[in-house]
Order: sequence, then structure tokens, then C-alpha cells
Amino acid sequence: MLNFDFYNPTHIVFGKDTLNQLDSLVPKNAKVLITYGGGSVKKFGTLETVLKNLPNREVFEFGGIEPNPQFDTLMKAVEIVKEKNIDFLLAVGGGSVMDGTKFIALAANYSGDALDLLTPEFELAPVDRATPMGTVVTLPATGSEMNNGAVISHKNIKVPVFSMFTFPKFSILDPTLTFTLPKTQVANGIVDTFIHTVEQYVTYPVDARFQDRTAEGILQTLIEVGKTTLDEPENYDARANLVWCATMALNGLIGAGVPQDWTTHMIGHEITAIFGIDHAKTLAVLQPAIWEVRKEQKRKKLIQYAERVWHICEENEDKKIDLAISKTREFFESLGMKTHLSDYNITEAQFDDIIKSLEHNKRTALSESGDLTLKISREILQKAL
Repeated sequence: MLNFDFYNPTHIVFGKDTLNQLDSLVPKNAKVLITYGGGSVKKFGTLETVLKNLPNREVFEFGGIEPNPQFDTLMKAVEIVKEKNIDFLLAVGGGSVMDGTKFIALAANYSGDALDLLTPEFELAPVDRATPMGTVVTLPATGSEMNNGAVISHKNIKVPVFSMFTFPKFSILDPTLTFTLPKTQVANGIVDTFIHTVEQYVTYPVDARFQDRTAEGILQTLIEVGKTTLDEPENYDARANLVWCATMALNGLIGAGVPQDWTTHMIGHEITAIFGIDHAKTLAVLQPAIWEVRKEQKRKKLIQYAERVWHICEENEDKKIDLAISKTREFFESLGMKTHLSDYNITEAQFDDIIKSLEHNKRTALSESGDLTLKISREILQKAL
């Protein structure tokens, strides 16, 4: 196992009717800015319930945070925080709202150019404080409710933002708040969670047994409940397991002390930025292709993945790996996800745009070992076609 530094201070409140705990979680004298995305939190009564559970506080609202939160939109919220002296932020929504709110929390306390907070090289943002925030999760996918990372879009580029000051103080996870999600968003959440997990698991062995077994548990659970929670949106047990898997996949636990490979996300971000395809849909396309191209580099863990997650008993190791990749693709497709670039009318002629964007954003040495070049990225795109 590799050395690691694990820190996670977020208080999780999980289960039905947990919104009624908001009053005890948000400081009594706080000036609160509630952030959200489109109109669904109003349409389905979530915002009304949130407001009811924040009595005797001065509360403001900021809606319209996009699925890929835009820098310019978020800066409008920053102005409200400064003008109204907001001292607590409450994100009500999915990963984009939570990510955007983390950026707002940082930018509102930064005296320099807010663009400095966008850190393509994954450094910590240059800040010494942030406005405290909590979250109410309405879409399980990104794990942003229990980590300190965010992804912000600016000028058709998706850029990470990290700070030790942006862990949510608390996150409310009530699976019933996700019952009204469209099927495509639920499928996106399942795939995003799955990919978060394998990017910390299918790398190379370092004898991190707890992390491996926990990752395998998340993957097996997603396989077990994925189709059920799509077909039966009010099946509480299935949805509760999805919600908790999404949180645990990216709160730092399974990634502690193990090598990580975020190639799928890095290339996927470029495809989303250029073509506007949902983030998780790009992941479903790329992951099988990446494994096909990187079989040898990931051989031992792909075999472990085949045996422990898919229970493949094939003696021939190459066939075992191929079956595991095939079963992964079939799982994504069973959720209604397309798994080829051509399904989205992306052609080989457009690969140059993706490669140029990867180069511009310094994504030229990806993978758990830093050896995945632009040439190999092109091979992956070709395999994904």
C-alpha cells in the first residue's frame, strides 16, 4: 500500500425526511444563500421544504447553475455573497450545483483574479478560507457532497478546482429526493459512480486489500441495483444503495494509498466541452476503449476485476479480460447508455479537435504511470469510434 494522507470532515445525514434536520445544521444566525440549478427543486417542492426548515434566518436564492457550471454564471453569485454579506451557502442539487457552490465559496473570499482559482494541474487553489457550505443532494453521481473538488467550465474548457476549505460542513442525503429524476440522469449517475470507482481500482496492484474490496463492493452493488433503480424509481432500498455508493466512490476512502488513473475523465471532459455530450455518457464510451488499448498496463487488475466483480472463471487470461470489458460495455448499454463515439455522430475527422484540446490543457501524460501520450489518446478515440 502506498503512503497516504486521508482527511474528510463532512458530516453526512442520510435517510428519509432528513431535511427536517436543516435547522440544527445551519448556524442559527446565518445569512444563507441557497444555490440550485433549473426549476426542478421548485417544481417538486424541495426548495419549499428547505426554506421551511430554515426559520428565523435571512435567506437569499441563486438559481440557474448549469449542468456544467459556467465561470461567468458563478461570478454573479459571488457578487451576491459579497453584497449581502452571506456567511453560509447551501447547495440544493446535483454535482454541478455543488461544484459551482464550492467555487462561489472560494471566489467570494479571494481578493485576486478569480480565474486564479481554476487549477488545471490539480494544485490546491491559492486561498486561506472559504464561505462555509452545506449540501442537499438531489442527484447521486459525483460524490461532490463529501469531497473538496469541483469542475468548472470556462471558455469551453472544464477545469478542476480543489481546496482544503471546500469540504461541505454537512450533506443531507435523502434518497426520496431523487425519485423524480429522469431516467437518463439516473443512468448518468450510475455510470459516473462506476467510473469513479474503477479509475481508483483498475490500475496496478499495491496490496491495498481494504481499498480493493471496498471498490469491488461498490461496483457489485451498482451492477445489482442499477437496472432496478432505473425501472423502479421509488424503490427506496435500490435508490438508497445508489446514493451511498455515489458518495463513497469519491470521498477519498477507496483512493487512499492506491494509484489512480483519471484518463477516462480527462478525455471525457474534452469531449463534453467540445460536443456538449453529457459527462457520464462520454465515460461510458471511453472506459471500454481505454481498457482495450491498455490491457497490458492494467493486466493484473483487469484480471482481478474480471474474477471478483464479474465472477468470470475462464482459464485463459486474455479471454477473461476481454469478457470483463464486454460485460462492462453490456452493463452500460443495459442502462440505456451508448458506448461508441459514432453513436453521437463524432467522426475520426474531429479527433484533431479533441487532441488539440488535450494538449492545450496539458493532458499529455495521463494514466496511473504518466505514460499515456497524445498518440495513445488518439488510439483510444479510434477504438471508441
